[in-house]
Amino acid sequence: MPALAARRWVPALALTLVASLGVAACGRDEPSPAPTPSPDLDGPPPAIAVHPGPYDAGPMPVPATGAYLGAWVKPEVISQPGRLDAIHGLEARLGRELDIVHTYRKWDEKFGTESDRAFMDAGATLLFSWASGDTRSITSGEHDELIRAQARRVAAAKRPVLMRFRWEMDRPNLRPSMWSGPDYVAAWRHVRRIFDAERARNASWVWCPTSEGFENGEAPAFYPGDDVVDWTCVDVYAGERFRSLGELLTPFLRWAAERPKPILIGEYGVAAAWGSPARAAWLRDATRLFKANPQIKGVCYFDSNPDGNPPEKQFRVSGDAAAFDAFAELTRDPWFNQPPGPRRARPRA
Repeated sequence: MPALAARRWVPALALTLVASLGVAACGRDEPSPAPTPSPDLDGPPPAIAVHPGPYDAGPMPVPATGAYLGAWVKPEVISQPGRLDAIHGLEARLGRELDIVHTYRKWDEKFGTESDRAFMDAGATLLFSWASGDTRSITSGEHDELIRAQARRVAAAKRPVLMRFRWEMDRPNLRPSMWSGPDYVAAWRHVRRIFDAERARNASWVWCPTSEGFENGEAPAFYPGDDVVDWTCVDVYAGERFRSLGELLTPFLRWAAERPKPILIGEYGVAAAWGSPARAAWLRDATRLFKANPQIKGVCYFDSNPDGNPPEKQFRVSGDAAAFDAFAELTRDPWFNQPPGPRRARPRA
């Protein structure tokens, strides 16, 4: 299940936002205009994550320059054909293939489905976001057989898989099952030991908390360590508040710049609430931000309107002409078209 659908809607913040926009609390469906004052989307972006490499990045190749392009695209129907249609539809509108196809699974859902195999056979790299069970039950060994079976399925892919184990572990609503930073770290290390024992050497381990977790200082406590993480990652959204990507990402980038790891933006998006012109400006500013921080080696847009979410948590650009055009400009930029991309990637021997 995509992470944004699980995020809490905080009533006090909702009321503040509605008041600031001058919109009635109900009875309006169209997106609200961007607030005043709007963030600076024209100034130079911060250049923070500029580590020149080489990177300790695991089996997933890292482009010498530029970054990989990926996306999660919410299917109209959650099915194997639906997943294929969603990605192929976006690729057709963009006029190019994605380097990374993002997919989500619950703890007991299997990797290597019909759509997984089809994307990999076509040469894409999968970003496999795998939700976990309770961290203490993992470290107790209760789920070892499930983990071993999943590791064998990943190993059978015989090409790099970006393994994003229990992303956004720092979210407050996950604390009952995460318990604490040290508990999460122990579970991560337990799962990785099993993958290593099953010779799933094609798994590149992606650690991916929220941008809010770096603003409030809580995310670093969940970091498993440089020896067992291949890519650092973050999920970042201009959602309830309209802020530039540079402002949102600065705390994470400062932290990540201290590590010899490539960076993946696992999910990013700008909410429908801010209106088409402001969304387009935000996306163009995001392109500049990514290019100013060359340690960012992959970006994945969250092209989804999760069911039941308000406009501040609807991020799909398909269907919003101005926003989609701005996103399409990024996909045509040579920075995001660097051969050899992951469609020719192979695991280490």
